[in-house]
Amino acid sequence: MWPVLETKYVFSLAIRVGAPIVAGDLGHGIRRIIPILGGEVRGQGIKGTILPVGADFQIVRPNGFTELEAKYAFEMDDGAIVYIENIGIRFGPKDLLDRIAQGEIVDPALIYFRSVPKFETGAQKYRWLMEHLFIGVGARHPDRVEIDVHQVL
Repeated sequence: MWPVLETKYVFSLAIRVGAPIVAGDLGHGIRRIIPILGGEVRGQGIKGTILPVGADFQIVRPNGFTELEAKYAFEMDDGAIVYIENIGIRFGPKDLLDRIAQGEIVDPALIYFRSVPKFETGAQKYRWLMEHLFIGVGARHPDRVEIDVHQVL
């Protein structure tokens, strides 16, 4: 019998984002680049600052389905640097996605926003981030993205 898949909450990311830079219609969707301006990392025994580097590179399909590929870094309060590459998708009813795009607040429970964050660091204390799989559960707000990161056990 296979083991039961379980997860546990590890920490949250509150990522401040800038206005989208639109590269245009690619024929299969619109390419957008969302600058990452900063933010914070918080969890049990984990605290850090998201650095103002990187971006979320998106393709928004005509029906609103969005492919996400964010690359950025954060610094833990002890000085350790952690790089994150976060691949995911966001989808929901078209009218709600349009409201999010216009900067309106939409109940996150109505939007499917999941990701697979992958971490890299040279800091021994946080090497466990490179030795496990994680799932992110996200919410888009007008000025930020919030992601709760869960470790797959």
